[in-house]
Amino acid sequence: MLVQEAIQLYREHQNVSVKQKTRVSYDHLFQQFATAFGDRQLDSLQPEEICQFLDNLGKDLAKSTRHLRYAQIKAFLNFIIDTHRIDIKNPCSAPALFKSYKLSQQKPRKILDKETVDEIIFNSESDRDRLILELQARCGLRVGEVLKLKASDVSARRLMIQEPKSGKDVEVAFMPEHIAKRLADYITEKKLFDEDRVFHVSYTTVRNLVMKLGNKLSVRVAPHDLRRHSATYASRNGVPLEIVSKVILRHQDLKTTQVYLGKVSDSEAIRWTDVLHGK
Repeated sequence: MLVQEAIQLYREHQNVSVKQKTRVSYDHLFQQFATAFGDRQLDSLQPEEICQFLDNLGKDLAKSTRHLRYAQIKAFLNFIIDTHRIDIKNPCSAPALFKSYKLSQQKPRKILDKETVDEIIFNSESDRDRLILELQARCGLRVGEVLKLKASDVSARRLMIQEPKSGKDVEVAFMPEHIAKRLADYITEKKLFDEDRVFHVSYTTVRNLVMKLGNKLSVRVAPHDLRRHSATYASRNGVPLEIVSKVILRHQDLKTTQVYLGKVSDSEAIRWTDVLHGK
């Protein structure tokens, strides 16, 4: 199979499996990759050639962007090799190439405890602000998902997440009863029509709100930390990982969820051992 044929097959797959934003992020990469290797047979590609290609492509790019380009080529080749049962090893899996584009391990973020999150929420000064914070901290929504909500997306205890990050047309998130009631009352009070946004504020406004509330408690916090808390709090209270991942966070991969959950301390591990098996 020619490389240019493989690229066309992968693009057709992307048309039905990923969002347009993701497809666009591949455009320049595939143009350059086709120019360099388009007339080559897929099984002739060598790790050294791909490494040189990535080096030339990423001369002035940040390390994280260079890693992304490497990951995109690796994903493309994995898809073609797996779906078409081509008996070759992905050249991007070569140890030297993998090491060259491996990101340094990020320092785990500190997980906010329940008392801190509660105080941040209770210190909010309006129903709007409190609902925005609770939808992140209690329901696991991304801040962008909260800000895109329309009145028609709210139905009893369900929230319809339109054009989610997963690339699906829609996802469903769930609310505790008390939050669902306050959100319904808020929509009624504001006399919102179906197509009206529930919270007509920007991301910057929410970020500044969260940072301000955190500063009052001498805690450095960003909006996404509230979503991360929702996962950790659920996990630490015995909610199965599959529910945390698929229902609360709506992740496609359990590995992504595990990153959110933070490191388990020795004392917490001992406490759970006692809970399960007795002292």
